[in-house]
Amino acid sequence: MLSLDHILKSGQIRLLGLLLLLWSSTGMAQQVEVRVKGDYPGLKENAEAFIGEVEGRSAGNLRRYASTAVSQARKGLRALGYYSPIVDWQVDEGDSEETAHLTLEITPGDPVRIKTRTVEIRGAASTDRRFTDNLPVHPAEGDILNHGDYSNLRNILQTRARRRGYFDGRLVTRSLEVNPETLEANITLVFESGDRYRLGAVTFEDGHWFESDLLHDFVTFEPGIPYHADEIAKLNSDLLSSGYFSGVDIDAAPSSAEDGVIPVRISLTRRDGRSIATGLGFSTDVGPRFRATWREHWINPMGHTRGAETELSEPRQNLSTWYELPLDPPMTDLIRFTAGYQREDIENIESELLTFGQQWQHQLDNEWLQVLSLSWEGERFSIGDDEQDTSTLLLPGLGYSKLHVNSPLDPSKGYRLQINVTGSHRAALSSVDILHVNAVAKGLYTLAGKHRFLSRLQIGGVGTNQFEDVPPSLRFFAGGDQSVRGYGYQTLSPENDSGVPEGGRYTVVGSAEYQYQFAQKWRAAVFVDHGNAVNDLFDPLATGVGAGIRWISPLGPLRLDLAKGLNPEFGGEWRIHFSMGPEL
Repeated sequence: MLSLDHILKSGQIRLLGLLLLLWSSTGMAQQVEVRVKGDYPGLKENAEAFIGEVEGRSAGNLRRYASTAVSQARKGLRALGYYSPIVDWQVDEGDSEETAHLTLEITPGDPVRIKTRTVEIRGAASTDRRFTDNLPVHPAEGDILNHGDYSNLRNILQTRARRRGYFDGRLVTRSLEVNPETLEANITLVFESGDRYRLGAVTFEDGHWFESDLLHDFVTFEPGIPYHADEIAKLNSDLLSSGYFSGVDIDAAPSSAEDGVIPVRISLTRRDGRSIATGLGFSTDVGPRFRATWREHWINPMGHTRGAETELSEPRQNLSTWYELPLDPPMTDLIRFTAGYQREDIENIESELLTFGQQWQHQLDNEWLQVLSLSWEGERFSIGDDEQDTSTLLLPGLGYSKLHVNSPLDPSKGYRLQINVTGSHRAALSSVDILHVNAVAKGLYTLAGKHRFLSRLQIGGVGTNQFEDVPPSLRFFAGGDQSVRGYGYQTLSPENDSGVPEGGRYTVVGSAEYQYQFAQKWRAAVFVDHGNAVNDLFDPLATGVGAGIRWISPLGPLRLDLAKGLNPEFGGEWRIHFSMGPEL
């Protein structure tokens, strides 16, 4: 016979406990079953939800519990408008291996329907279209009574009042009258809003260190405007997104209002001055890559920032630095000074590029982002073994872009539009005359929640009278993960006499993709890409088709594609493409 000490030390007590747990769990199954006669969606689930879990009861105990189960089931049906159900019950005794079972047989009967619906808004909110418009349609006259819809309508009135500053508002009448005999219900909601509160002056508590003018540039509303919670939320988000602060506490409580004006008091906690971020990535275009970023989030009370970043991969290495001055408003407008060095060795084209530049970024009233730039670029390059040259360019530039999405990480619809124009002239510190234009349009639309349609179009061109002097960084190449799939990275372009892709004067690339969401965070995709980099707009284009899979990671979509280039004369073949990043 085993001693107790031996059982404990041998671990057999743990096995015994596991067996007891498994044995006991066989008697812990749900003991109440609900059956609803007829086609009544939702009634069974609602009755079960009101009853809850019933486990471990004997047959006698279930008989005593039956009246409670019937009462709860009736409440569940009443919540969906069925006030006169017939509920029969029966207890199955079970045997030594099966537990007792209570079955409820429900005949719902006829439902209660809405006879009248009266929603009246009184006070200042009665003339506020944003308050009165787009109230829930249900419950509507003729609908089956649903207490959830009634509660939702009532709650929306109160929530909308808080968001729009009607803090004295209240439901003076909130009536739901039900007559089970006539199967009719009458809804009456009368909301007395009172006056709408206003936002007062914004003050920042001492200790933030920054200049007061900089902080007030983040405030996008004028004192005295009608209150809206979105204004406070936007101010909070803008201050946090600035990168200056680790904490933002905004006090705009209606209890502190005077004569209906709410003062806005803000307490700020300055973040650590410096940070370093590193990361590893991979794409089939450039293979493994390493990225590191050093950032100084604030240099002085005026909010100037600076930083440096590097990206290293086998075909490309770069190092860049920048210095930023915020403008008004600092959320979108800034002046940036940059310097950088980049080395590339791709498809027998070697290039070393040194740049110095300045950018002025300004967001227009129509939400287009405008960037005026001036940069100097010095590039030394070789194309195969035949061509070696250097170029120096002073490039003024103008760019416009607009991004409209309904979600920053994984949007279901939206678009991106972007156009950049740069140029140089030999009379202005440049070795060649160039006019460089590049335009990109992307669109995304989702149908029925699962069917996604993406499109992409890129058109670009170089105007020059000496194309052989245009450096590779300003020529056009196509092919790869973000261009025409089924072809190697930057392999689609005109070739020199040695068969080395040397870049084209123009590029035209289009893509259409369909995605189907088959599971949470997973989508299947099919696509067709068509385009090339050419010296003549009438030159033939290459086509690639394929299929892939998308995983929506916490950092953004990951894409794995298997593509077939349909034009072997351009190097088309079966290729695997892997990339990550936003789809727009």
